[in-house]
Amino acid sequence: MKRTNILRIKCLFFSAAVLLLSLPLMSQNDKNVVDEVAWIVGDEAIFRSDIEEQYQQMRTEGINIPGDPYCVIPEQLAVEKLYLHQAKIDTIEVPESSVRSMVDQRINFFINQLGSKEKVEEYFHKSLPVLRESLVEMMRNNSIVSQVQRNLTQDVTATPKEVRKYFDELAEDSIPYVPMEVEVQIITLNPNIPRQEIEDVKARLREYSDRVNKGEADFSTLAIMYSEDGSSMQGGELGYQGRAAWVPEFANVAFNLTDPKKVSRIVETEYGYHILQLIGKRGDQVNVRHILLTPKVSEKDLSDATNRLDSVRKEIVAGAFTFEEGASYISQDKDTRNNKGVMTNNNDYSNLYRSSKFEMQDLPPEIARKIEKMNPGDISEAFIMKNNNHKDVAAIVKLTERIPGHRANLSDDYNLIKKMYENHKKEMILKEWLEKKIKETYVKIEPGWQSCEFKYQGWIK
Repeated sequence: MKRTNILRIKCLFFSAAVLLLSLPLMSQNDKNVVDEVAWIVGDEAIFRSDIEEQYQQMRTEGINIPGDPYCVIPEQLAVEKLYLHQAKIDTIEVPESSVRSMVDQRINFFINQLGSKEKVEEYFHKSLPVLRESLVEMMRNNSIVSQVQRNLTQDVTATPKEVRKYFDELAEDSIPYVPMEVEVQIITLNPNIPRQEIEDVKARLREYSDRVNKGEADFSTLAIMYSEDGSSMQGGELGYQGRAAWVPEFANVAFNLTDPKKVSRIVETEYGYHILQLIGKRGDQVNVRHILLTPKVSEKDLSDATNRLDSVRKEIVAGAFTFEEGASYISQDKDTRNNKGVMTNNNDYSNLYRSSKFEMQDLPPEIARKIEKMNPGDISEAFIMKNNNHKDVAAIVKLTERIPGHRANLSDDYNLIKKMYENHKKEMILKEWLEKKIKETYVKIEPGWQSCEFKYQGWIK
């Protein structure tokens, strides 16, 4: 079972697969052709079909294309080819397990957007297995490009003097407006789950195990039908992963499996109860299927939990102990209880630290609704919310601080400005590197594709 803080993915779709070979494609000059070469970069061609396919996928994603797609997209594909050539020189590779994981996420996104697997196949004119394999190459290339970019910019640093100079030279309309932000502390309690509900879940999992072990059912089919994890769409398959990808209880069982025909014992984790089946091992990685079932919580159990937290709130307000002490000794939120209940923002603009500041839209919706009209220092009444594992828990929150919206300044927003400056330096490094590569590389753009304002100089020789 993967941890919840999933990496955010920057989606650029690159593919040499011909999506519309069976359809007549029109060039920019309205030539009635099946396919055509648009660009040549080095010894590789970029076809009209490549551009059309990426355009279609970006539209599905809702990605805004800054300009004419028949100018922007081929230039993106050409830039990718320059980075991939550099990756060969540097012998950069990416783990296949991470590529497969990204593909699974992308397929799931398409299904959620379009409504069903059948509608995805209809939209892309491909079966899901064929679409999955084409996405593997796209995601692999995207990951390789990102690694090349990181290698080129890994030495970028920023001193306070440089950040100050950068900020002083920013035009007024370039200084970002920082929306209102809040700092919040939280205490949560998990509702008690009746023993009978847990036993019922375990009984269902034992039944599935028996059916698979006796050859009466296929594990992946049962996962599709009954598992409550997102991997159910892939028959419960999680892809090749190292130990660190999963919570310890799950990883310990997964890495001790030896017989692909047998089902594991029942495993309890923070997500619920699982059974696993081995698919394969590769070095220090293992691939398993799993079925997840989560015990259901009754309304009475939730009500009891909120009543207990309301009592805790009254004691805090009465001065029996502080909110911070309550978070440390009472809260069952593992991410905040050792931090005096202070919530940290995983969606913050910087990957170098975890900020305690949230814009309202970055908070869980239940918390945002509660603190909307609270004043700093106020403690909410108990309420029900979904935690990071998508389970119902009871919670109370304290609004620690409300920071009004304002134009960024060095005293309050130094880390934001520092990140802006570092990103600016990285963009300049990559721009200079690309334009040097463009000069050194054979590039031919066909006449019908030349009338563009390109982002980088030197494409047209």
